Amino acid sequence: MNARDQISINGKKLKNRITYAPTVKFDYAGPDGFVTEKHVKHYADRAKGGFGLICVEATAVTPEGRFAPNHLGLWDDAQTEGHKAIVKACHNEDAVVIIQLNHTGITGNPEFGQPVGPSAVETRSGALSHEMTVDEIHKMQEAYISAAIRAKEAGYDGIQLHGCHMYLINQFISPKHNLRTDEYGKDKSLFGKEIIRAIREKCGKDFLISIRTVGAEPDVESMVAVAEEYVKAGCDYLQVSHGFDSFTEKRVPEGAPYSELCALGVEFYKHFKGKVPVSCVGDLFTPEVVNYIFENELCDTVDIARAGLADPNFANAVLNGDPYVKCFKCQRCQYGPFTNHTCPAEIKRSKQ
Repeated sequence: MNARDQISINGKKLKNRITYAPTVKFDYAGPDGFVTEKHVKHYADRAKGGFGLICVEATAVTPEGRFAPNHLGLWDDAQTEGHKAIVKACHNEDAVVIIQLNHTGITGNPEFGQPVGPSAVETRSGALSHEMTVDEIHKMQEAYISAAIRAKEAGYDGIQLHGCHMYLINQFISPKHNLRTDEYGKDKSLFGKEIIRAIREKCGKDFLISIRTVGAEPDVESMVAVAEEYVKAGCDYLQVSHGFDSFTEKRVPEGAPYSELCALGVEFYKHFKGKVPVSCVGDLFTPEVVNYIFENELCDTVDIARAGLADPNFANAVLNGDPYVKCFKCQRCQYGPFTNHTCPAEIKRSKQ
């Protein structure tokens, strides 16, 4: 296996196996959640930089589900037009492009009201979240489905559901945060898989459906079982990351250069090999580590986040040996929320 190898995911041909992970640009959007020229240029630059697939950042499916007032949205038909410009910019560079759909749930910004979730649990502010009724659950699912329909209308090749990083879909599969005794508690994958089934029905068999899912919560076996349900429901692609639980079990073989987070994707690949493609993520900062993943056939694709923020040309560095500016691994990333930090890699590139 090689990073240059093409791969087909539900009929969408990726020109290589390097994908750009969804990373939120907090200072790009305004309170209306509309796409700006900053967004278009950002994704166009990464598409030109060689990435085979671009996953646009976490995009709110309701106004209340935003991280902050300056958060990209797809909860309204009026927002669709701007997304067409992102799609066109990526397609012009022969990159497949999908968009991540998200709701913050219990981790929501209290500025938008009481956070909601599967159960009433303590939130970051110390207050209790609102336990959603079944009717509210169905309305929330409709918000995801409507956003996916808008994504298709904008020309996206597919969507990615944000099912990890402690957000709403993750909360439903978390035994610590889903304390329900009804069907959504007994089958913790139900919330997510009903969304997947409906998107498949509404958007068609050729629409790519991915989920960024949890690798271990509390263990890999439990989350593989959840992912199996997502795949049965119609998910085409598993992009594996982390959730609420920290990593307690060492999974990286002695001498291997990849991270424990990346190892979760490797474990999923072992299980789903030949069924659906699997992607890994986490501390993939150099071409050498990325190439190690493929040379040892450890995953179908790799998701590049901070290395691709530091230099849009990172994929070409892997594919062609092009020079690139390394990520400085800053604790306060420029692209993180509510920070005035300036990316030193960006400064270095501007001087070249």
